[in-house]
Amino acid sequence: MKKILLAVTNDLITDNRVHKIACTLLKSGAKVTIAGRIKSNSLPVNNKPYCTKRFRLLFNKGPFFYIEYNIRIFLFMLFRKFDIVVANDLDTLTGTYIASKIKKNILVYDSHEYFTEVPELVKRHFKRKIWKYIESKILPRIRFTYTVSESVANEYQRLYGINMRVVRNLPNYINYESLEKPKKTENFQILYQGSLNVSRGLEQIIDSMEFIDNAKLTIIGDGDITGQLKEQISSKNLTEKIDLKEKIPFAELINETQKADLGISLEENIGLNYYYSLPNKLFDYIQARVPVLVSPFPEMQKIVNQYDIGSVYDHKNTQALADKIKEIIKLNDQYQKWKDNTEKAAKELCWENEEKILFQIYSDAGLVF
Repeated sequence: MKKILLAVTNDLITDNRVHKIACTLLKSGAKVTIAGRIKSNSLPVNNKPYCTKRFRLLFNKGPFFYIEYNIRIFLFMLFRKFDIVVANDLDTLTGTYIASKIKKNILVYDSHEYFTEVPELVKRHFKRKIWKYIESKILPRIRFTYTVSESVANEYQRLYGINMRVVRNLPNYINYESLEKPKKTENFQILYQGSLNVSRGLEQIIDSMEFIDNAKLTIIGDGDITGQLKEQISSKNLTEKIDLKEKIPFAELINETQKADLGISLEENIGLNYYYSLPNKLFDYIQARVPVLVSPFPEMQKIVNQYDIGSVYDHKNTQALADKIKEIIKLNDQYQKWKDNTEKAAKELCWENEEKILFQIYSDAGLVF
């Protein structure tokens, strides 16, 4: 039996991509382990079909966190037998690469994002230079690589001459008729779900709610600016219009997502990572048959236009965003067309179709499905 390790730096609770990939790899008959970390507020990992390992680290952020994690994953690999190791993102790559060389493991790289272009690094030139150095030294030496969008793959091809496959982060198909439908509310329901970090358009959507009547905004998630957003909502006296909820395990999230009338994904153009992104939440909205409002970035706009499932907003100002949402609220036939079109999009943009690419990648790496 083959043994596979997937290395991540999160706490395994909300990483649906890694969960889906692990479940796909189980279809080969392999034993799969995911190694991440545990934090003080981490929920328990229950009822998973694969093994899990979570390191309790001394450091939770900054350079010492990354150094400590890579040392721990290196030692974990060194004293255990794995046939294939999957490094998820650049922050797991150093430890897994060195250990895989010593242990002669097959190393696979899954780039969840364009790491060196994330907003947290764009203006921190020294830190960004270090990460780009690590990337340039290791990534071209890895045979099996894949990423989340065609635009990101093209950038890696331009930089390093490598041919990355594209495995989009699509959710499993959901038969909408099988879901228990929530009661319809009088207010138009707007939803943001995902990480609460800088440059996600959250501050502007909160401010825009001042100018929108008969609507409610729900924000589900956690992140670096959670406290800042709570303070903003309170200071604007918008607690009646905006509900900020903590992150929800991905298996339960569909119950909240389907309550929405409009899902938003309004990342700002801060670095190529956001510009080339295909956020998980976009596809989660589609599976819940919720029309969307997205940024005018190539990958997101291509999906919205191809399936005609929503609209695009070009980040002018708060009033313009409010006007855009009020315009959508007043739509009747066009809105219903968007909603109807999400059914076709949901059937095509699902993990059951996307995982076929993974079968090919890991078959080349020695697995038999």
